[in-house]
Amino acid sequence: MMETNGQEERSGGKEEEKSGTEEEKNGAEEEEKSGAEEEEKSGAEEAEKSGAEEGLSEAQREVLERCLRALKHAKNDSHTLAALLLITRLCPANQLDRSTLRRIFEAVGLNLPARLLVTAIRGSGESSGLAPNELLSLGAALLAALSTDPDMADKPQLLATVPVLLQILSDHGPNRQKGEGAGEREGAGEGTREGAEKGTEEGTEEGTEEGARKGAGEAKNSDGNLATPEQNGANGSTESASPTPRPPSKVDGAIAADCYQVLFSVCAAPLGPEQLLNRGTVRALCRAAERGQTLSGEKGVPLLGCLLAGRTKHKAWSKNPAELFELLAKLAADFTRASDKERLDLCPTLARFWPPVGSELDAERVKDVARQVWGALRPMLQSRLRPEQIGRVLVLAACLLDVGGWDEAGPPKFCCLLVNRACVEVRINLEEPPGNQLSPELQQTLTGCYRIMEAAMEQACVSGPSPAPASSSVCGLSLQQSQQVLGVLHEAFSAVIYHLQQVDPSRYGDPFTFATFRSLCSWLAEETSCLKDEVVALLPFLIGYCRSHMSDGGERTGLSDWMDQMSVGDERAGWTGQEPLRYLLPALCHLSAEDGPRERLLALDAPRLLVDFLSRSWSSLKEASGRDPSLETACSTLLNVVVTEPQRVRSDPCFRALQTLLTEALPVLMHKPSLLVLAANFCTLSLMMGRLWTPSDSVDSAHRRLFSCSLRFLRGALTSGSGSGPATVSPAWDRCWDEAAELWRLSVQALGSCVRTQPWTVALIRDENWLQHALATLSQSTALPDDETRRALEEALCAMADRCPLCRRDIHSAMTTDKGGLGCMSSLKRVAAAK
Repeated sequence: MMETNGQEERSGGKEEEKSGTEEEKNGAEEEEKSGAEEEEKSGAEEAEKSGAEEGLSEAQREVLERCLRALKHAKNDSHTLAALLLITRLCPANQLDRSTLRRIFEAVGLNLPARLLVTAIRGSGESSGLAPNELLSLGAALLAALSTDPDMADKPQLLATVPVLLQILSDHGPNRQKGEGAGEREGAGEGTREGAEKGTEEGTEEGTEEGARKGAGEAKNSDGNLATPEQNGANGSTESASPTPRPPSKVDGAIAADCYQVLFSVCAAPLGPEQLLNRGTVRALCRAAERGQTLSGEKGVPLLGCLLAGRTKHKAWSKNPAELFELLAKLAADFTRASDKERLDLCPTLARFWPPVGSELDAERVKDVARQVWGALRPMLQSRLRPEQIGRVLVLAACLLDVGGWDEAGPPKFCCLLVNRACVEVRINLEEPPGNQLSPELQQTLTGCYRIMEAAMEQACVSGPSPAPASSSVCGLSLQQSQQVLGVLHEAFSAVIYHLQQVDPSRYGDPFTFATFRSLCSWLAEETSCLKDEVVALLPFLIGYCRSHMSDGGERTGLSDWMDQMSVGDERAGWTGQEPLRYLLPALCHLSAEDGPRERLLALDAPRLLVDFLSRSWSSLKEASGRDPSLETACSTLLNVVVTEPQRVRSDPCFRALQTLLTEALPVLMHKPSLLVLAANFCTLSLMMGRLWTPSDSVDSAHRRLFSCSLRFLRGALTSGSGSGPATVSPAWDRCWDEAAELWRLSVQALGSCVRTQPWTVALIRDENWLQHALATLSQSTALPDDETRRALEEALCAMADRCPLCRRDIHSAMTTDKGGLGCMSSLKRVAAAK
């Protein structure tokens, strides 16, 4: 801090200071004439250019240039402040062009405004000759002006002022009446501005520096510099400063506006939201809103909304859940009390403040707030709204469905109305002729409509329109209401398909295209019988879209930001390029089971895309242990092709690549219990493809390893009973037997087929003790877990007995002494008894 001089010391040194001032003035003039002539010439050209743009007169441009020269050659903070005051008097900060702002920054830097703010907050303004509000006004205005240059927004010196700005905004007194802040701001700076005006007049005659310094009121200490906290060090950093909690009691609207200008500029930088989050912005702005501080509602809440609308949303909620929830509750209460017009204005803001899926907040408390908002939102949806108004309401309704589902939305009739209004918006806006450009606001509205449609499908489409029960699971919808919902969804997705048919490859990176694609995939995951011809015709686009993003390898940063903003799933690691295919996979699984769509998929080389997806996913999964259902769905889709298209499997090189992948992956998956279902898929694929290869005496060693690994994997599924009970599923398989049972049966059946087509497999079956283990399990059990399992195992044993005399002998021997599960296998008895 600047040392405070006593009154006696000030008056005693007055004459000395005055004479020193004259010497400084003369020295500055000499320096200007001797050392800055060339600079003055180039600077004058810049000033003339900027002045012409701003409409300055020749005299004003000359004064502006002299001020800039004085600013650069200032001896102390008093001279700097005086020159700045003259510049702001001549040309307001928000009208300065970029080149002038850059020259100011090069001359002043960001340390001076930081020192001004800290000096004001520490209450040391008296020692500088300026009131705290004046220091705040000068510091904040200068920072706001400099921050308008994007290159300044991420400067470390500017970022260091963020905590100070937040303290100014959050820790001052209560908000004032409208118009009071501006008046006080004018009054607070009256003396300074009057001096600046006087300095402007004197500056043209006595020299800019001296006249400005007189106008500034000689605000300096013994060396002519502003006070600086010791904690700031030589660089004036404010991050390490520890201001005392006694700032000026109030901050006027203009100062608050300048502070928010800086924060918004920082937020607009690429890493700005993260920088603000790390400096306590969320907590400070929540506190400001709670206390009703100056401009907290007009500026602070929207700034928070920006932080909650991108990739920092999850981090903000995880670090400040209590503060954000309290603010959400306050906004919700304001929403319910507001008039209809005010509610429409509040909808976009409130939509941003809902916690992300999976937050640690008490779900019931969040649902209580959602229920409160639904109560105010229902009358709005039931009223007549203009096109520009309905979008805001539908987006907020989509957010509420994300939070609490349909339970809190309202009665069945209202839910039908909500879905109908969303579908109507989609049809109206997507059925336009090709080339129609959708505005960003309209795209946001349609994205909200998609989320409402998806929420409706998750409930209403599960049972399908025909076998629907008398009461649907959507808010107690009747059968008639459920069919109506499915009908309007059918029409809306017809419009979605029409829109996607018009999408050019140049728009594949458009987030709205992905939102539309994703919405259609959610429909196809539940319903592929409707619009089948249209969907098959759209397959070239769907496969091409997925292949394009896979080949890009995650370079679509705009899509990653959109997924963060819309809280789509749990894709918090960013865009990888595999997301479109992940969403399309359930539909591909359905379509690949039907002859016509499968033929189209083969023509589009879809199997190669799926094998590429499995390969890339396995590369990232083999070091992890988390389950990825998308890989299992991809396996099911490929399995449909393997079962129905044997000739394609034999001839397509991608299936050889798939076998190589399975050879690498299955031995690893066997030791990952959480991935047992994926291992079962890999095992089934390997054996189903193995039965199709051409018989050969020389078998690849990798193929042998894969077959041996499959045998060991299958052997671990069943354990023998106690002798008087049936065989049971092993503990490792039991927890997922519902999903893995059918895969195990298919694998065992494929094993029998391999025995018939690949003679070399019989020796491996005996070497791996698979046959002995199966016979022992059956001998020690009265039965198998179910008839399907018994039939699959009997089929495989019959193939072994038929093809291998040694196997037939072992089976016959076991059956002659068996009193357990082998006794009920009549087909096996006939084969084993044959010579």
